[in-house]
Amino acid sequence: MIKIRSSGILLPVQSLAAKYGIGDLGPAAREFVQFLHAAGQHVWQILPVTPTEAQHGHSPYHSPSAFAFNPLLISPEQMVEHGFIGKADLNGIAEITASPGKIAYDAAWEVRKDLFAKAFELHRKEPDFEAFCRQHAHWLDDYALFTVLTRQYRDRFWHQWPADLVRRQPDALAAASRQLAGPIAWICFLEYLFYRQWTDLRDFCAQHEIAIMGDLPIYVPLHSADVWCRPELFKLDPEFQPVVVSGVPPDYFSDTGQLWGHPVYDWHTHEKQGFDCWISRISHNLDLFDILRIDHFRGLVACWEVPAADTTALNGKWHQVPVHSFFRALHHRISCLPLVAEDLGHITADVREVMAQYDLPGMRVLVFGFNNDPSQNPNAPHNVDPAGVVYTGTHDTNTAAGWFENEATEIAQKRASAYFGANLTPATFARLLVRAAMMSTARLCILPIQDILALGQQARINHPARPKGNWLWRLKPNQLTAEDATRHLTLTKIYGRA
Repeated sequence: MIKIRSSGILLPVQSLAAKYGIGDLGPAAREFVQFLHAAGQHVWQILPVTPTEAQHGHSPYHSPSAFAFNPLLISPEQMVEHGFIGKADLNGIAEITASPGKIAYDAAWEVRKDLFAKAFELHRKEPDFEAFCRQHAHWLDDYALFTVLTRQYRDRFWHQWPADLVRRQPDALAAASRQLAGPIAWICFLEYLFYRQWTDLRDFCAQHEIAIMGDLPIYVPLHSADVWCRPELFKLDPEFQPVVVSGVPPDYFSDTGQLWGHPVYDWHTHEKQGFDCWISRISHNLDLFDILRIDHFRGLVACWEVPAADTTALNGKWHQVPVHSFFRALHHRISCLPLVAEDLGHITADVREVMAQYDLPGMRVLVFGFNNDPSQNPNAPHNVDPAGVVYTGTHDTNTAAGWFENEATEIAQKRASAYFGANLTPATFARLLVRAAMMSTARLCILPIQDILALGQQARINHPARPKGNWLWRLKPNQLTAEDATRHLTLTKIYGRA
């Protein structure tokens, strides 16, 4: 997939320094694309752009749909640009400045909801909107109905709805769709606004020679349009409760493993249906992104299934997935598969064999490179796989400076200092790790923006296994400068990635 030596930056859309409470698809996104171009970068890696929920901390990996888009990322300025509202509609809206460097989810929605309502009343009958609804009906109709029914039944899980809706009786679905036509159209319109803005932003990226790497979470939650619509594709009991749930065994992040709690796929049924649901999902994502990272890739080879009643992931068991049948079907339907496999954590030989057979690059994360002897550690800079993607850290790790200051053991700090031949501070460690990633043999180098700026632990995005306090960090206004772009361009040229 990755044919030339290049580099890019990891920055979630929601972490941009936009005006209205959260990063969005408007001017701040375009400014960042221009920064990438000025810095000689070729890839912008983001996190999932599916809807998020307050009760789950707005995690982009816990979404009520694997296909839908997050309306919080819609830019008010781009709504003006596209003619959905007037410029005067923004005059009375103050920028959200109460918490610089933090996402303000509630305030972001309050700013947008009235603008959405006005645009909906003015433009709901437009042919482009109707065409969007027809083109995306295969996921949009069910998602919109699911969202409206969830609100009607006061956020109860779908298996607690009236039985005819739980079991998706055609007459009941048709009646609900008629009775709730207005709210359903509203949900569809927000999806349309996002798609219009996303399409324009992707074109802007292409004009600046920037590819977008998207992210596909492997699992979906029980209360999602995906499980409601296709319960037979998951290991559920007759009452639509999970028999087993997702997680991973003990790892770097947790001594008791991570209990994610999603329903686990019934891969036998997926195989009987030709993997149509998975192929549709990957195809949908490849229509949005130039490259697609599959989160927790090893779950496509073997998945860790935990009894649903357990409170930790310790008692899980590995269950094999028909991975070769899956990839044969996928290659038969999609000729070009620009995929990256997230292969962190407990990775066994069978996972490596699948990645090699289907030419899937994996990931190496340099902050893991000093936890044991660097001479044997696959995440040490000199051991990085040339065919893979090298990172200093990811959205799940501490920043490089934060790791050195707050997580590294004394012996790990000494290993890093000896490796780089310097008495390190957190900031110098971050800068040297960035250089090490850039000079590595990996074809693609992706750096979190926090490490380029040598930011500390306060800039961490997510801490796996901690349910609260995540997904809040974002750039402050003017935190990225032209000098940062020039400095990084120099580094990019020195190590042949421009």
